Amino acid sequence: MHLLDLSTDRATVGAGVFLSLTRRCPLHCAHCATRSTMRAEQHAEAPFIRLAESFTEHDRPQVMWLTGGEPLLRPGLVRALADTARRCGTTTALLTGMWFAGRHPAPAVHAALRSVGHVSASIDRFHEAEVPRAAVLRQLAGLLDDGIDVSVHLVGDGADDPYLEAAVEDIRSTLADRCPIHVSFLQRYGRAEALLPEEERPASSDALPCHLASWPVVTYDGTVVACCSQLAVDGPVPEHLRLGHAATDGWPVIRSRAESRSALRAIRTFGPGWLAAQDGAGTCGGYCATCLELGRDDVTMRRVAERMERPGVGLLEMRAETVRRQTSAWVDPRFAHLLELGRPVAA
Repeated sequence: MHLLDLSTDRATVGAGVFLSLTRRCPLHCAHCATRSTMRAEQHAEAPFIRLAESFTEHDRPQVMWLTGGEPLLRPGLVRALADTARRCGTTTALLTGMWFAGRHPAPAVHAALRSVGHVSASIDRFHEAEVPRAAVLRQLAGLLDDGIDVSVHLVGDGADDPYLEAAVEDIRSTLADRCPIHVSFLQRYGRAEALLPEEERPASSDALPCHLASWPVVTYDGTVVACCSQLAVDGPVPEHLRLGHAATDGWPVIRSRAESRSALRAIRTFGPGWLAAQDGAGTCGGYCATCLELGRDDVTMRRVAERMERPGVGLLEMRAETVRRQTSAWVDPRFAHLLELGRPVAA
């Protein structure tokens, strides 16, 4: 499945789910948002399998993204999840650092790569210090030749980073424009905190709908979080963002909680900065940090619930979803055309 098709319903609550299968990774990238190492935590497979088994033909995410750490350190789990999800119509996509590029992957890794519907490779100057770009592109070319849809998640220091221009040209040329490219910029999470200057910009008090709280994330230990912000995933998870645990809560319960909870509806509609400003709580440390703090104030949460029961709020929710559906909500417009690469032309 093409990357844009996987992302079509990025703003629709429960249209997708992220599964963080492990925090372990054999690479040592200096910008790693998850601070992954080979000694990091890795929990039992059972909660992830149980969640996938709770999908049904009539109640399932359309897309299940497998992430890490490095998910291909657990190739058997990747295959089991992909096979289970496929039976009820869910497409599985995988984000990998391609640590095995440059050599023949182990049979289990080879099978896992071909069990999913989409493989996305991380490429940036930090990965390239350990995994040559040419080797990654050769692996992606082989997957394309085998009929597997692929993409590249390309990270640069900013829109004017010359690395991005050179890498985009190389990827497009080598893969003959068969591979979409998602461009993002280095963020101050995890080990990247040491690479970027500290910023003291508070969250805006304007209404800015959150586009991160639509697809739940199953974290490394099975905890289910309503938001894919790394701050929330790292925990501790505040109660207004906690949707349950994969070991005990099936997909219908998780989806229902994500859709119906007033705090999440408000965050998706107005954004945390606006909500904090309404009750005089003030913003703290940025957009996501303000969201994490919202749930610490019972009075604020009660007022949020009351606000979401007011007449006309449903219309505002629909408008906010339209805003969140815009591609610019999750990719810089200057690079949006790269998402179209490799997409079949309609007859």
